[in-house]
Amino acid sequence: MPRNPGDKIEKLMGDMLDLPKDLVLELPRLIIIGNKELYLQNHKGIIDYSHELIRINLVRGYLEVQGESLQIRTIIPDEITIAGKISGVKFIE
Repeated sequence: MPRNPGDKIEKLMGDMLDLPKDLVLELPRLIIIGNKELYLQNHKGIIDYSHELIRINLVRGYLEVQGESLQIRTIIPDEITIAGKISGVKFIE
């Protein structure tokens, strides 16, 4: 559910123009390949980084990736690829 009137207007415009919600609402797009790799679009930077836990800032809240031998394989302004043995992914608002 949208949190403010601007979110509601953006959602309505996206629905009318048939635009992907991740683009209109700046939602994260997440692709997980097994438990070995995670690809994330629409991030706002790294909060914490260790080989067991990576916290990534999002427009609304953050994403926690838990696992073993985690490493950031690539990072560019809007995209991150994480490799390792992923055991959990959690969205926190």
